[in-house]
Amino acid sequence: MKWSLKIARIAGIEVKIHITFLLLLAWIGYSNYVKGGMPAAQESVLFILALFACVLLHEFGHAFAAMRYGIKTPDITLLPIGGLARLERMPDKPVQELVVAIAGPMVNVVIALVLLLINGGIGNLSELTSFVRQDNLISQLIVVNITLVIFNMIPALPMDGGRVLRALLAMKLSHARATQIAATIGQGIAFIFGFMGIMGNPILILIAIFVYMGASQEAAMAQMKSVTQNILIRDAMVTKFVTLYEHSVLQDGITALMETSQHEFPVLNIGGDIAGIITRNDIIAGLQAGGPQIRVGDVMQRDIPSVHVSSPFEKAFELMQQSQCPALPVTDSAGKLVGLITTENIGEMIMISSALSKGGSGTPTWRTGNPQA
Repeated sequence: MKWSLKIARIAGIEVKIHITFLLLLAWIGYSNYVKGGMPAAQESVLFILALFACVLLHEFGHAFAAMRYGIKTPDITLLPIGGLARLERMPDKPVQELVVAIAGPMVNVVIALVLLLINGGIGNLSELTSFVRQDNLISQLIVVNITLVIFNMIPALPMDGGRVLRALLAMKLSHARATQIAATIGQGIAFIFGFMGIMGNPILILIAIFVYMGASQEAAMAQMKSVTQNILIRDAMVTKFVTLYEHSVLQDGITALMETSQHEFPVLNIGGDIAGIITRNDIIAGLQAGGPQIRVGDVMQRDIPSVHVSSPFEKAFELMQQSQCPALPVTDSAGKLVGLITTENIGEMIMISSALSKGGSGTPTWRTGNPQA
């Protein structure tokens, strides 16, 4: 995620802080300093740091549960509205997704119980009411962790409760149908949050936007997986495209941008093998940094994974998620470039399939060429 600073690496997972989180911390410290001086500022900043430590442990709960199923988590990012663990992919089996989704809230349950023991525990309901009112950091963190559990278990994708709901539905329905139901519920809850936010709580408006966009993205991804379930990469790849070479200059990239509709260009080395990918944004950034005579090889993206022409299309989608690259080279059995998979042609596949499902019968033919593997 852009504007994120790496602060640690734990169990192979990068921990990052988004710059907006630091701005939030500064604003809270300053506003409390104005109200109550340095002690109030220190106390408020300490509480926020402790709160986000609980959020970070919550995200590690997801990451370690996913690791159990062979799913890596490249990084965890702390944002002003919470944490984000970027899993390479979600588990395919409903039971596995259920475990991964519920692992985060269970960490907060454990934290709350441990803090209760540290603070001496509670007896009956009246003692609990008195306990919650105590003005100390431990009691505040207990309330925070209980709140995190309740909030995260709201059945709205992409929140944990929405993933739990989808996993339960997927035990009886298809994954695509389960996602659609969970996403629709999530979007409905987002509207409720948005309405409540308009009534006087702007934070709820931000949460509503996050939930609505997340639910929409989950639904789109599920539709894509459903569309491409029985499609091979050879049937959907782009076969007519322009390539560049490592020794080419950005002026050649400008010409390619102007003469074609491509936004991503495979880059070959002098032997004709794949060296990387250069995108429109890479070209623009290179022009701003050094001008049109900079070599393509100096600004391109290296270490881009490739996919075999006969692989299932779903593999390409997973690799694009993992590498965060907008295009993947497709190779034949000899390792030679024969095609390109882009986010644009993935979107076109979804639109065509959706139109066919609404407009009548028929099976789309995705093939744009006839490469020999």
